[in-house]
Amino acid sequence: MIISNPAGPFEPTWDSLEKYQIPEWYLDAKFGIFIHWGVYSVPAFGSEWYPRNMYLKGSAEYEHHIATYGPHTEFGYKDFIPEFKAEKFSADEWLDLFVEAGAKFVVPVAEHHDGFAMYPTKSNKWHSVNMGPKRDVVGELAKATRDRNLVFGVSSHRIEHWWFLQGGREFPSDVQDPEFADFYGPATPGNSDFGKNQPDEPFMDDWLSRCAELVDAYRPQLFWFDWWIEQPVMAPYLRRFASYYYNRAYAWGQGVAINYKNEAFPEKAAVFDVERGQLADIRSKFWQTDTAVAKNSWSYVNGMDYKTPESLIHDLVDIVSKNGALLLNIGPKSDGTIPAEDQAILRSIGDWLKVNGEGIYGTRPWKVFGEGPTKVVSGSFTDTVRAPFTSEDIRFTQKGGNLYAIVLSTEASEIRIRSLGSSLGLEPREVRAVSLLGGDPLEWTRTADCLVVTLPKQLPCDHGIALKVEFA
Repeated sequence: MIISNPAGPFEPTWDSLEKYQIPEWYLDAKFGIFIHWGVYSVPAFGSEWYPRNMYLKGSAEYEHHIATYGPHTEFGYKDFIPEFKAEKFSADEWLDLFVEAGAKFVVPVAEHHDGFAMYPTKSNKWHSVNMGPKRDVVGELAKATRDRNLVFGVSSHRIEHWWFLQGGREFPSDVQDPEFADFYGPATPGNSDFGKNQPDEPFMDDWLSRCAELVDAYRPQLFWFDWWIEQPVMAPYLRRFASYYYNRAYAWGQGVAINYKNEAFPEKAAVFDVERGQLADIRSKFWQTDTAVAKNSWSYVNGMDYKTPESLIHDLVDIVSKNGALLLNIGPKSDGTIPAEDQAILRSIGDWLKVNGEGIYGTRPWKVFGEGPTKVVSGSFTDTVRAPFTSEDIRFTQKGGNLYAIVLSTEASEIRIRSLGSSLGLEPREVRAVSLLGGDPLEWTRTADCLVVTLPKQLPCDHGIALKVEFA
């Protein structure tokens, strides 16, 4: 498939692509669901990197694989595909849950590092319509998402497939069998470090073709990439894809976004994404965190180490106060059911958003993100580092001339908002009223040092409350 630049305002140059504008739907949405589901869900061991690690001698996955399934020459990763039946998968049931959770956009993994596409790619036969579920998973989720007026996106991890199965070349395994070369891919020896082992032109051409294929088939409004697109040799391909995608979206009349990590794109040309981490302060350009309900894996495995609903709600609030959005991942089982623990977490978030969503959806950051003693470490892979928030930890958002002060612990009966002290100059307007979202107007006084708010004994929700501050 040869990709040419469609008619539209964008050219495949950074100067042109930096004229891109983030769509309003994304700025308003704040909360989306990420879905890691694929062949790796069958062994359900370790993580979604099972296909790589099962071919790495000395790894827990390698030892588990031999003990459970036998030698790699007799049972390789491809042999899990027939067991990936998805017999209980219902896109409608999934989306009903996501709506209940309060999510506004949905992003399934269209193809992970393992090379098995969850849609009918024209590049090879290794996809979910031809084998395994024998269903267009991406297509079914796209329809169910749009039927509920949510925004649909996709993620592609195809570029990592260049090296992902390399361990299978170090000892006798089916990775070396020419019959399966179109599935296991180049499986290039060496490492995946930045700037080394660069993909060749045929592989990058195929990558670009697959990305354009997803754009044309499903019209996603969000296209998420993992970190390895930042390889130096990929730069012209990123520019070609971005101009292709943005021009397609221009023709559709829809706002779209590309997610990138690190420095793969100039910051004006796409939306910056932080994996399993946050930022310490407000970022002037809108950004996103992608993280998971579990600490140990993106996909479902036996022995999930789940986060608490409260910690995830607090992360959402902190991220939104700093001009970001949260893309929260779940991992369905291989049969297509979403684990009860994942469901419970999503419903808890949804219950909180039903009460406090006014202070989240459609908001913008205030003059400061918040106040309080608990520090958030900036950067990737820091999502389990911070201490629990306290009743002194408050996060701010604003909308329609009102300020929302979201208190991240409800242990105190009185809240002192120091950023609203009349002598600080952060908010010169006179306070007219303070109310509790999901509750009633509250008693308050404003001093030079702070705004003092008295809370009722009965609160409308767990995991933190949102105060609406109206000004004269």
